[in-house]
Formats: sequence, C-alpha cells, structure tokens
Amino acid sequence: MFVNTGEMKLSLEVVTLAVSDVDRALAFYRDQVGFHLDVDYAPGGKFRVVQLTPPGSNVSVQFGAGLTEAEPGGTRGTYLVVTDIEDARALLVARGVPAGEIRHKFQLPDWRGGFEVGTDPERRDYASFFDFADPDGNQWLVQERGHQVARS
Repeated sequence: MFVNTGEMKLSLEVVTLAVSDVDRALAFYRDQVGFHLDVDYAPGGKFRVVQLTPPGSNVSVQFGAGLTEAEPGGTRGTYLVVTDIEDARALLVARGVPAGEIRHKFQLPDWRGGFEVGTDPERRDYASFFDFADPDGNQWLVQERGHQVARS
C-alpha cells in the first residue's frame, strides 16, 4: 500500500559555476584542487559541459560554454568539508592554490563571535575555515568536520 506523506526526496547533485575560460578552469579544478573529471562533452562549437566531482563527494560542479548567462566569478559561499583543515590547506597550497589563512570561530557558546587566527584549539566541528578562489573569482570556503585527535 502506498501512502503519500507529502514529502519528496531531493538530492543536490550539481552546482553550476560561471567561468570565462573553460580550459583554464578545468586545469585549476582537476590539476590543482584535485577534483575528478567526470565529463568533458562538446558536441558543437557553442556548447561544452565539463563536470568534476570533489573526492568523496556526491555533489559535482559543472561549467562550460552555453550553460549559464551568469557572470564569471559570481559564485560565493560554496563549502567543501574536510576532516583535517591543516592537511587540506597544505595540500592545496603545495598545488599552487591561493588559499587564505586558517581561522576559527571565537569560543562563544552561541557561535555569534568573530574569528581568531589558526585552527580551533579543540578541533570542534564547523569551527575552523579557510577560503580560496578559482581564477575567475568564484569563492570556496573549506570547513573542518569530523577531525579525530590522535590519542596516546
């Protein structure tokens, strides 16, 4: 028996980015940031879709020609989540990604405070961040969740 509860399952699968140079964006996301290339499809001269997926993610990004009329560089506040913020930043910097410094939320119980320099001393979930931008200025925020401090 089917019972309609009025709910539906929705799955976010793709975020579209506007870029000015598809090949430059492909090289950045694949070679520097480390996303896996899923699709690079160009059936004609006016249309091309490139889709990449961050390692371990169920959500992909796509960009190309003929996909959006948005201005390149206008995407803000897209999060990537990592289990070790320090390792993630070091890897991206080693690959030439211009990553900002790590910062963490002030230790207030209600999270309304500003930021302090460095990784959260307690490695609390959702407390430590750094950011970077692609060559067009699309902004990414990297956030730590699930860090396990080694126990002796």
